Amino acid sequence: MSSGFVRVRLSPEMENNLRAVMTPQQFSAGATLYEQGAAASGIYLIEKGTVRVSLPTGENQSQLLEVVGAGTILGLSDSMIGDHYRVTAEAEEPTTVSFVSREGFLDFLSNHQDFCMQVIRLLSDNLHGLYHKFRSVSAHPGRPRRRSLNERLS
Repeated sequence: MSSGFVRVRLSPEMENNLRAVMTPQQFSAGATLYEQGAAASGIYLIEKGTVRVSLPTGENQSQLLEVVGAGTILGLSDSMIGDHYRVTAEAEEPTTVSFVSREGFLDFLSNHQDFCMQVIRLLSDNLHGLYHKFRSVSAHPGRPRRRSLNERLS
């Protein structure tokens, strides 16, 4: 599993039903799927190719978080809460995605409530991936570690 993004395939039944509201899109290498700060307009299921996910850090600079490929769903949590995208996603190579607008996805879930638990599982997997990523970052030997309460009291 990816360390911060949902790379779990939808069930074949959900994917087949969702195809009715998906719009295929092609992105050339270097093209932006979405930018940090833009209103979350929907979710992207990567069908083919790879996408660089980064966090802009300053003027013309960004920190690469991950490179993700086929089967990855991007923008799910941001779209579910109607927030802004928290990261920038750019095609690393020619990439095909299936896009579902936020409204289309929420309507789909409203009409197919049997798939709501699958979305909860995807969001939970995403949260667990982030948790493990941050644990490994905080445990990195090159980083200063926080002293425990017992160490501070000694």
